[in-house]
Amino acid sequence: MIERVAVVALGLMVAGAAVAQGMQVPKPSSGLMPNPTMGKPLFEKNCASCHGVALDGSDKGPPLVHRIYEPSHHGDIAFQLAVKNGTRAHHWQFGDMPPVPGVTPDDVAHITAYVRMHQRRAGIR
Repeated sequence: MIERVAVVALGLMVAGAAVAQGMQVPKPSSGLMPNPTMGKPLFEKNCASCHGVALDGSDKGPPLVHRIYEPSHHGDIAFQLAVKNGTRAHHWQFGDMPPVPGVTPDDVAHITAYVRMHQRRAGIR
């Protein structure tokens, strides 16, 4: 329970920082149930060229099955913000991530569910 509260608090802090910086926080459709099975083809189409088909990174981008991307450090909202606005390089030396046009907040929710499934399988919680 305490862990869940900490994750929610972190998510609110990230959202608050995004709003303070003038970024609109993307939100999936109300009632959407993120589905890893739907996320797999979306990941392969939009993310795998940089983050690796097996989510293990490439010469263009970092691995997403890594403790740095565990939910308590990079909550689901971080994925939404990175896809919508891009993100500055801050953990790795791959350069900045550009926005990913054409990927909706619902798509990102499914992609994130797919990533989280693989993280859990690797013992990242």
